[in-house]
Amino acid sequence: MSPTPPRVDGWLLLRAALLSLIGLLVFVPFLVMAQSATPVSSPAAPLALPAPVIAQLTSDDSDLRVQGIRALAQLPEPLARPVLTALESGQLRVAGTRLLLDDGSQVLDLATGAKTPLPDDAGEITVNNRLRRELGTALALLDLASADTTTRRSAAAKVLADAEIESLPLIERALAAERDPEIRETLQMGRAELMLKSPDATQRREAVELLAASSRPEIRAALAAMLESPGGTPNEPDSAVRAAAQTSLASIERRIALGNAVATLFTGVSLGSVLLLVALGLAITYGLIGVINMAHGELMMIGAYATYVVQVQVRQWAPEYFAWYPVLALPVAFLSAALVGVLLERTVIRFLYGRPLETLLATWGISLILIQAMRTIFGAQNVGLENPAWLSGGFALLPGIVLPYNRIAIILFAVLVLVSTWLILTRTRLGLFIRSVTQNRPMASCCGVPTARVDMMAFGLGSGIAGLGGVALSQIGNVGPDLGQTYIIDAFMVVVLGGVGQLAGAVSAAMGLGLLSKLLEGQIGAVLAKIVILVGIILFIQRRPQGLFALRGRFVDS
Repeated sequence: MSPTPPRVDGWLLLRAALLSLIGLLVFVPFLVMAQSATPVSSPAAPLALPAPVIAQLTSDDSDLRVQGIRALAQLPEPLARPVLTALESGQLRVAGTRLLLDDGSQVLDLATGAKTPLPDDAGEITVNNRLRRELGTALALLDLASADTTTRRSAAAKVLADAEIESLPLIERALAAERDPEIRETLQMGRAELMLKSPDATQRREAVELLAASSRPEIRAALAAMLESPGGTPNEPDSAVRAAAQTSLASIERRIALGNAVATLFTGVSLGSVLLLVALGLAITYGLIGVINMAHGELMMIGAYATYVVQVQVRQWAPEYFAWYPVLALPVAFLSAALVGVLLERTVIRFLYGRPLETLLATWGISLILIQAMRTIFGAQNVGLENPAWLSGGFALLPGIVLPYNRIAIILFAVLVLVSTWLILTRTRLGLFIRSVTQNRPMASCCGVPTARVDMMAFGLGSGIAGLGGVALSQIGNVGPDLGQTYIIDAFMVVVLGGVGQLAGAVSAAMGLGLLSKLLEGQIGAVLAKIVILVGIILFIQRRPQGLFALRGRFVDS
């Protein structure tokens, strides 16, 4: 009797099939991921250089080695960069006519790219300054194809400075692929400079026309040299190129002259802003009380030292806010200088009203005391203040003409202080009292104005403004005990020339003196310019003692 075959359960088969399918769906992706994560090693491209390049690099002639470096820059980047880098780092060896790369772990024969033992007679290629400069240019030409914009920008600047006519095809290739406007402009200028050396007159003329947009001094000199005729023979033989060079040179000269005028105007306004910050507080105190305060410069010095203290404290306790320490120093400097000014007025100056000579001597003595006090506290040497990042650097108007950010900030700050002072004097009760006492003290006192308190508060306001001037000066010059002595005479000239107690006069005099000083300094020098300005002010005051803007009022006009 034959055995009965076992019965197959269909549900069990179906369940097994489903489980197998689920296992495949889960396991297969892991296999794929593992396969993709496994690095696939590809054989490195052999460093096999053309025979002419090897012959040039192994030569003892420096000119041939330069040609070899330039030829390397024409090769594909994966082949050229390792060899150039090895030459720069001293890893290339010469053994007869063989060129070897020794990276410390292996030696490659650059004719075949194969590994080889290092011969006993192998010597290092000496890289002098000329070869080092050519290497830098060659590597920069390779960097023009980098994906990083910063790298390409740096490479373009390097090429612009050092490239030769042989690099022109590479620059044109990089220019065709470049999309960044700034880098394109740099490459275009570099291409035009190289085309000046071309034997083709058409290319030279195109280069001259392109360089009309440049303001670099070396371009200006190159175009001027093309127009020279030593021995009666022009340096540029083609008349059309000479005419284009003449036009381009005239365009560059006009642009440079305009840039110099703007730079002179900027430096004059910058100096005028400094003088305005120094003289603004003095205009208030001198116009109100008639006190010749020789310690006004030292109040400005107190503001500068207050800025230094704030810098030290911020760096120690809150370094994350260091970039804003000049802003944090403004109220500290104002209050420090204002409190010292109020103390001086209450203890010394109030007893000397109406006695100008004694007031001058007393305030001069006070200035010496304040100078010595700063020397005792902070030392006789200048203290170091660091410009934050947003006040460092400048705006490049033209090559060689930079408008510093800290000077721009001082101009804006002077405008802000001027507007604030004007608002205080014209829109507040204190300003009304100050103007009334300035115009007619006896009548103001009869009307109930507390003149003594107004004198104290006005002196404090003027001293605080001097402290703000110290904050500004701390960002453009040295901070030391003698800081105030540098500007006190200029401050008095501004006040006297502008008119006692007049903001408009102070602004006009400060800006006028700043611009005139810079214009004369460029013509006759700083010392003679100062003398001429001083003599001019003396002659002006002889004809108009009240200054540019005179006070108006019954007491003043009588």
